[in-house]
Amino acid sequence: MRKQRRDISEASLSFLDVISCGFGAIVLLLIIARVGDPAALEESERQLQGSVKEMQERLFDIRGESVVLEEEFKSRKEQLSEITERVARLRAQLASVEKQSDAIANTQVQEVEKLRLAVQVLTEEMERLQPQIVDNQLIGGVPVDSEYIIFVIDTSGSMQMAGWQKLQLEMINILNIYPEVKGIQVLNDMGQYMFGSYRNQWIPDSPQMRDQIIKTLGSWSPFSNSSPVEGINAAIQTFYRPGRKISIYTLGDDFSGRSIRRVVKAVDALNQAHLGAGRLVRIHAIGFPVHFPPGRTPSDSAIRFAALMRELSYNNGGTFIGLTSLQQ
Repeated sequence: MRKQRRDISEASLSFLDVISCGFGAIVLLLIIARVGDPAALEESERQLQGSVKEMQERLFDIRGESVVLEEEFKSRKEQLSEITERVARLRAQLASVEKQSDAIANTQVQEVEKLRLAVQVLTEEMERLQPQIVDNQLIGGVPVDSEYIIFVIDTSGSMQMAGWQKLQLEMINILNIYPEVKGIQVLNDMGQYMFGSYRNQWIPDSPQMRDQIIKTLGSWSPFSNSSPVEGINAAIQTFYRPGRKISIYTLGDDFSGRSIRRVVKAVDALNQAHLGAGRLVRIHAIGFPVHFPPGRTPSDSAIRFAALMRELSYNNGGTFIGLTSLQQ
């Protein structure tokens, strides 16, 4: 009886094991297998595939836009590079212009300083000569040893309009310091004669002839280039002879020539006596302040006339007189 009970018990346990394993296998199959309605699953799959496709298309669009943006960025970068180079060139040009402007400004400052210095020198010279002026007319120390007198007169429009009456008075004063001479001649700064009948010859000195010179001077107005060079050259070349003591009086207000140095050298070469005996003629000059307006800077041509006449007078044994007023 005991043996039969043991057999039945072993058989029951084996059956339970098989049932348990089968049940576990079913549970596993249920877990692994897809749960739900197949149609719903297919719809979800289609939606998922559609979303993936849409995302892929969006990705392609984004990549295309990225390429376009990259091209635009490259183009903008090139434009920026060109603009940067242009700005650099413009800055270089601006620096060059500023440098040129500074140079021009410095040059103008230097020219103004030179002009101020010239005015100062001329003023000092006029102040130095002022004690020697008699009634604002002539320098008392002018050499009067000459036997012949030649006037070289600036007949330009500025002299005719502003300084002509004063010039006539100065002519009278010059003649008065020479009571008697062997000959007189009157030329304008171009070398034209006041009296054509006395061309290339001396005008005889007499009270009547002196009066005629002053009278004719009132209406005498030949063309002038505001440069005494031609008249001085004509006077020396035409009238100098060995043994003649000649004084040339140059009367004017400005000098329109370009080079003072060239004129001085030309007159030096022409008026140089042989064998180092000095100058052939004396050259005096009187400057009329036509272009020296009160309170304003004198004109450049007036400054150059004063500089030229000072140099010519100094080199040729004469005197330069700078008048301080056009009033009688």
